[in-house]
Amino acid sequence: MSFQRRISRQGGTRVKRALGVQAALEWAFRVEKAQLELPLPEDVAEEGFGFGLEYVLLQRAALGCKIDGGQYKIGGYTHEDAEVIAATVAGIPDSLGGKRMAIRVAELARAGLTPDWMPGAVPRCIPVEVKRNQHGERATTIVVSTDRVLSRGKWRTVEVLACPVTFSPHLQQIEAARRAYDDWWQALDWIRDGLVAGAQLRDLEVMAVMPKVRPWVARASITS
Repeated sequence: MSFQRRISRQGGTRVKRALGVQAALEWAFRVEKAQLELPLPEDVAEEGFGFGLEYVLLQRAALGCKIDGGQYKIGGYTHEDAEVIAATVAGIPDSLGGKRMAIRVAELARAGLTPDWMPGAVPRCIPVEVKRNQHGERATTIVVSTDRVLSRGKWRTVEVLACPVTFSPHLQQIEAARRAYDDWWQALDWIRDGLVAGAQLRDLEVMAVMPKVRPWVARASITS
């Protein structure tokens, strides 16, 4: 569905454009360049305080990610529905991630991305280190002990070698990626419900359709 399609009118009744919540977010932040206005920090009580460049830079450093600049289109107009969507995103409650999640949702929408839940990832046992030379590659070994063995009628001391291994990707990495996806999904569910209940959108209608919930579960059932 094109994001540029004009809203038509039939018989004087406005025909709303139907979008899922993820598509609506991408339209607002990617196409309309809506601005994400985050709530004031609790320790800021001055009237008229705004989020200046210094605050944005501090937040970038603290959160370890790029904050959505949300700049308006030069010489253009940001649709009021996009502003409503951005305001809803900014209101994500702390129980669902608060400001950090609002930034995450906006950044993903602006990039047109879904969180990477590491599809198909399975922990695999691999050597910690591999050495390569003209003969190929081999796993690095370490001496873990020594032992006495009888060889050709003589007792000899030999080194007992072991190959250090690790699991990659680590199970915790996969679980963390999927928790992050689930947190994002919960935030989108809250945003969708808020937009529907608020009934503030003029030209858009947010549909019930959502991104797949825990897609790794469905994938596992198919492959099993």
